[in-house]
Amino acid sequence: MAGIYLHIPFCKSRCIYCGFFSTTSLQQRHDYVDAVVEELRQRRSFLADQPIETIYFGGGTPSQLPPDELKRMLDAIYYIYNVREGAEVTLEGNPDDLTPSFLQHLRQMGVNRLSMGVQSFDDARLHFLHRRHTAAQAIQAVHDAQAAGFTNISIDLMFGFPDQTLDQWKQDVQTALSLQVQHLSAYSLMYEEGTLLERMLTAGEIAEVDEEVSLQMYEYLIDALQAAGYKHYELSNFALPNKQSRHNSSYWHGIPYLGVGAGAHSYDGHDRYYHLDSLEKYMENPTSLVVEHLTDHERYDEFVFTALRTSEGLNLSDLEQQLGASYKEYCLQNAQRHLKAGLLSLTGDTLCLTRRGLFISNEVMSDLMWDE
Repeated sequence: MAGIYLHIPFCKSRCIYCGFFSTTSLQQRHDYVDAVVEELRQRRSFLADQPIETIYFGGGTPSQLPPDELKRMLDAIYYIYNVREGAEVTLEGNPDDLTPSFLQHLRQMGVNRLSMGVQSFDDARLHFLHRRHTAAQAIQAVHDAQAAGFTNISIDLMFGFPDQTLDQWKQDVQTALSLQVQHLSAYSLMYEEGTLLERMLTAGEIAEVDEEVSLQMYEYLIDALQAAGYKHYELSNFALPNKQSRHNSSYWHGIPYLGVGAGAHSYDGHDRYYHLDSLEKYMENPTSLVVEHLTDHERYDEFVFTALRTSEGLNLSDLEQQLGASYKEYCLQNAQRHLKAGLLSLTGDTLCLTRRGLFISNEVMSDLMWDE
């Protein structure tokens, strides 16, 4: 099995926290789609005819493309590749783009999963982020999507805003639960290098939320969603039964995927390939790629980092099969102090983060990484 990711870099406006490659210049959308279709044709052998289980339109803001351009790319995939019946087809969208008419077009072309960038149900925080929708528009978009027949809807939320209180975060979570969506992704606000948000922090215009408050927000999120029947299947992701993101899960399980578009990454099971973050260079040559040959040490680090993010954990037998007994022994040896501290558990041949370990997951995972 394999997946296809299409990077749509166009945005109507730029959010202050975003570190992904995107552009607010929308004039080249048609030519860009031409280039994407050409890349899909020329790289058809990359996945060696493996059946396609997932298709994901990410960005950027894919909902900034008109339906006919989205359909053109999707039709090309179905024509060129072996797409399995029942494949998960996800489109990321901004709530104010997801009108009833647009949603009907998506349903007709075969999109069966939506990922909405809500971020907050507080208008002041949305304004702070430079989001272009309101809380009311986000709620209406979910209702409209449900009315259009979508039964697999995910929303993104952020917590840990400057000066945000725990009670304010609880209200966001409860609003999300009231919408009865099938999936929720929640992320602590990150100050990515090069973003306007990071520059505001450096200039002293804002201050990070207190670490203890951020921890309380994460704890509340876990408890509230689990009580509502959601499975905490990855550090930042929660889903109702059988509604996990199949596409994102493939990243965490090392499944090959083809990444198409400017700035997109691909993985064939051994090496990584990526396009430069340049719209012009991509459209000049949509198959020009940088190849990153991964060493066994790098593959080990990725295995640790991705596997421990999931509730399934890190299977030591799989690690040994892929990289050899020495890597299994190294991982188990480095895990010992975290096992004793109750931050990791070992059940059979599987290492998992405990509830306590979740809160300092980066520290635990970095201790298991290969030390040159």
